[in-house]
Amino acid sequence: MNLWQATTNWWRIHGTLRTLYLLFLGQVVSFVLALMSVTSSLIATLGVNAPITQTMSTYFGLALIYGSILVYRREKLRVSWYWYLLLGFVDVQGNYLVNEAYQFSSVTSVTLLDCFTIAWVIILTWIFLRTRYSLWQLFGAATCVVGLGLVLLSDAGVGGGGGSKPLLGDILVIAGTIFFAMSNVGEEFCVKKKDRVEVICMIGVYGFLVSACQMSILELKTLESVEWSTDIILAFAGYGVSGLLFYTLAPLVLKLSGATLLNLSILTSDMWAVVFRIFFYRQQVDWLYYLAFAVVVIGLIIYSLTEKDPVPVPALENGNPSLEYQVLEDESATTPRNQALTS
Repeated sequence: MNLWQATTNWWRIHGTLRTLYLLFLGQVVSFVLALMSVTSSLIATLGVNAPITQTMSTYFGLALIYGSILVYRREKLRVSWYWYLLLGFVDVQGNYLVNEAYQFSSVTSVTLLDCFTIAWVIILTWIFLRTRYSLWQLFGAATCVVGLGLVLLSDAGVGGGGGSKPLLGDILVIAGTIFFAMSNVGEEFCVKKKDRVEVICMIGVYGFLVSACQMSILELKTLESVEWSTDIILAFAGYGVSGLLFYTLAPLVLKLSGATLLNLSILTSDMWAVVFRIFFYRQQVDWLYYLAFAVVVIGLIIYSLTEKDPVPVPALENGNPSLEYQVLEDESATTPRNQALTS
């Protein structure tokens, strides 16, 4: 009996520490996301409209760092390249639309409307991953949408949202969340079923390639007309570093806990953004934003407390050996080097 009690207590302590660790990690991700929002808004404030260019440094850093790890492992890809190309494409479009929104709307509006990603994730996982949600979960998601609607109401002029064209900015953010949802669903599948390091690397590789192509078409003339200053360079560097941290930590939270804790953690980035706006921009926040934040929190709490165990996600290509784990060297011998680098 004493042994059983000791074992039970150990597992309770272990579970508590793990939960605290995940909550802390989630708040780090949330803070980094808020920092991305603030630096992106700062770039727009400095008069630079180059949303694709500012994400290229993040993708390049991911490809360089995690690509080096994959080369060191000497492994083949576990997922076909065209899936990663699609994943990189939708991720770039999400970043482009949301960053472009900072040209027209306030940082608080953008970060709050980012929560629309949750609604799209529910729809996509229902259709493609066959995840089934309870009525309470759907009610919680609907409550979030109601809260986000208050942001639209404020930006329409009832409470004064801020920005040159706030409604246009809101539309761009909502469109961007659709692409973010597709990226998140694909990334969640890959990090849980395949390999986290490979996923981050391939998002970086294909994200950089897609960004380079779009930049050469859409932003080349804009970049030629930019009068580069120390503030602009530092703002770009801040966005690149914070983006690198976000893409590194977010998949780890997804793998250890799941989308619910990640979404709840990211929600607090709105609070961090408000703090940045008050203390750094010296701007006042309309009361509707606080009401919207409270409603969104209530909706996400309802959603998280009623979450069911997820249905196992289907394979991308059943029976296709190209998706299986393959090593160039003898698969029967696993070296300590590979064990240390395996995520």
